[in-house]
Amino acid sequence: MELIQLAVPVLLKGLWVTAALTLVSVLIGFNLGLGLALMRLSSNRFAIGFAKYYSNVFRGTPLLVQIFIFYYGLGEVSLIRNNAVLWWVISDGSRCAVLALALNTAAYTSEILRGGLMSVPAGLVEAAQACGMSRLLRFRRIEFPLAIRQALPAYGNELILVVKGTSLASTITVLEITGYAKRLMSQTYAIFEIFAIAGMLYLVVNLLLVAAVRSIERYLMRHEARARQGVSTPLLDGTVTV
Repeated sequence: MELIQLAVPVLLKGLWVTAALTLVSVLIGFNLGLGLALMRLSSNRFAIGFAKYYSNVFRGTPLLVQIFIFYYGLGEVSLIRNNAVLWWVISDGSRCAVLALALNTAAYTSEILRGGLMSVPAGLVEAAQACGMSRLLRFRRIEFPLAIRQALPAYGNELILVVKGTSLASTITVLEITGYAKRLMSQTYAIFEIFAIAGMLYLVVNLLLVAAVRSIERYLMRHEARARQGVSTPLLDGTVTV
């Protein structure tokens, strides 16, 4: 009990850092991933090639390696070291972790959103074109809403991976949940207990995240649920109810 009273308040301080890393990384990564997905579906060969190789590089290498390259490797490049803005980004562990997480999740997000956009029925797009909708209006009102419905379950999994990926930020001196757990471990030597509590915090965060994603999914699919409820069903006397 004393260990719990000691560990929980400390780990909760790391929880806020974990939440901040996740939120900022997801906001940046989603917008970048959406841009990459649109590039993959464009007719520009250069844009297609760039988006494709970007996705392959970041999905094909471990996140930990990417974090180390950004934090330890880029600081040795004179162009970055002599540039005030770039040096500001990579000189801090938290900012460097956000950069690595955002670029990594953008690669996975681009593939998820590309699949969602490709699932939009061509007939709906052609109908919007026939109605005179501009490309931007068509994307905002038809393509993106339908694509996000299809992509949301897979994107929910990606959000969970981002939360768990924040634990790797502890390797570059960021004190999030795992970082504080390592500090407590060195002070108390209660390895199993400390990391069990840390694991429970990650579990609670991810369960709340799953619940939020499912709520959004039900909201986006509410029209289909109403349609299923309104399907005609035969009664015992042979009549039909709607």
